[in-house]
Amino acid sequence: MSEEILVQHCAPTLAGLKTANMFTYDYADAEEMKADVRILNRMFSPKGISVIPFRYSNGKALLYMYRPCDLARDLSDERAARILEEKGYCKESQGSCLAKLAGKLREDGEFPHEVGLFLGYPPEDVEGFMKDCRKGCKCVGCWKVYGDAEKAKATFDKYEKCKRAYCMLAERGRKACELAVSKPPAKEQ
Repeated sequence: MSEEILVQHCAPTLAGLKTANMFTYDYADAEEMKADVRILNRMFSPKGISVIPFRYSNGKALLYMYRPCDLARDLSDERAARILEEKGYCKESQGSCLAKLAGKLREDGEFPHEVGLFLGYPPEDVEGFMKDCRKGCKCVGCWKVYGDAEKAKATFDKYEKCKRAYCMLAERGRKACELAVSKPPAKEQ
């Protein structure tokens, strides 16, 4: 897998600023893609980062790079937990929530609205989008904002600066694994 792809799509997650990123990865052989994911997990696991394929077919894989410790924090938020429960997610474990999301992505082919909770978006914004994605949006960046627009704009700016800096470092030869900030692994909830 290309270092450029990882850095381009996942810089804020690598930097520890964002819970997760999703990106599409073109592959020629499914077994090779799975082997690439295993390699990524071996490289990034010591940094507190995991990679899983949510779906793959016809030479395209939807990969999810995330920080389990941050995802555990995000999903334990009271508002996020309520949204997920309403959408049929079991609160047993992070793994069961990820499996449910992967199933929805494979079955529907669409992105369920609650996917934002798995990407570190504020629950108030996810909920606002779910209620009516056409009304009440205060601004748009990495996601549609229905809550604190100023805080979201600052976050969008931080993500963009991180992406530019990481892309520049990658162009100069730094590896994505070298750029990844270490965080301790999460305890399964």
